Amino acid sequence: MKTLPISRYRFFQKIQPLSLLKKITSKSVTGCLQVFSTSGAWSIYIDEGKLIYACYSEKMFEPLYRNLQRLSEQISTLPCGIDAQLRAIFETGAGSQTIPNPDYLAICWLVNQKYISPTEAALLIEQLALEVLDSFLNLEEGSYEFIPESFLDDMPKFCHLNLRLLVERCQKRGRDGVYQDSSPYTESSSAGVNYQELHSSFLHTKPKAQPKPEPQLPKINRYPSQPANPGHHNYQTNSSPSTEKKIYTIFCIDNSPALLNVIKNSLDEQIFSVLGVTDSLKALMEILRTKPDIILLNVDMPDLDGYELCSLLRKHAYFKNTPIIMVTEKVSLIDRARAKIVRASGYLTKPFTQGDLMKIIFQHIM
Repeated sequence: MKTLPISRYRFFQKIQPLSLLKKITSKSVTGCLQVFSTSGAWSIYIDEGKLIYACYSEKMFEPLYRNLQRLSEQISTLPCGIDAQLRAIFETGAGSQTIPNPDYLAICWLVNQKYISPTEAALLIEQLALEVLDSFLNLEEGSYEFIPESFLDDMPKFCHLNLRLLVERCQKRGRDGVYQDSSPYTESSSAGVNYQELHSSFLHTKPKAQPKPEPQLPKINRYPSQPANPGHHNYQTNSSPSTEKKIYTIFCIDNSPALLNVIKNSLDEQIFSVLGVTDSLKALMEILRTKPDIILLNVDMPDLDGYELCSLLRKHAYFKNTPIIMVTEKVSLIDRARAKIVRASGYLTKPFTQGDLMKIIFQHIM
């Protein structure tokens, strides 16, 4: 798909939403379609021609809270007041736009904390996508660009939705006033079977007949194994979530106390417990004692540099698979080679934003 960068547009132009959506349903298309208008911005994330998420800038959290309220009536592990907790954690910094897609991070957190399962997250994302597409299809003027790389690239993917079928459900809703239920679940004695996806063309394949419409989220079978209508979407499944909530311990080693404070202030204490140490020699003993979930390690440390410390940790049986993120001001080919040798998990380049920090942490703890 070829589009002009958004900076090339001086004025909004007439656009055809259906035509834009058709262009991004090729199996080879991965990235984010961003569409801007005077009323807001739409972001539609695609992975190999399938929709993985969609959001509208002016209504980012309100649809999420509304659909979570519906889910809370069906899922015992999801508290009725969960929206207040999400608002305190993720909406606080959303206004400054320092965290891209805080709504998607909120869904990742719900799964991480086992409030909902990945399958339930997929159903939630589907309902949100329907609302976003419903408003997007009515757009007449705007500008757009397609970004091959996006914030969601390294994030967990809970579903790959058939965009053509979502659009047809939105169009039918325009006629009938309700969405059709395409929930692909039936009762079965076994669980964990992957759903088969029908690879159909957005332009040429006629969809199968839909079940009768219903006005709210479908009831969820906790142990789905077979799709009732196997052409619609591809969901990930797992067993029923427990109610245990986890606080993740983040251990930071940096000789700058100011940077340690920045990291601590950027991470919500309801999700993370942040420990900071400025001495790499002392850090080794503290890490062995606390056994953190993820380690942020400054490469340029005196006495014992980041690569040496990472190598020592990897020799310990407990830390063979612990995510260790190297924090550095530059990443050269030599740096990458050294990181690979000591089996570092990734890089966080200074200076970094709150969004950069949140992304790499969620990428490695999910």
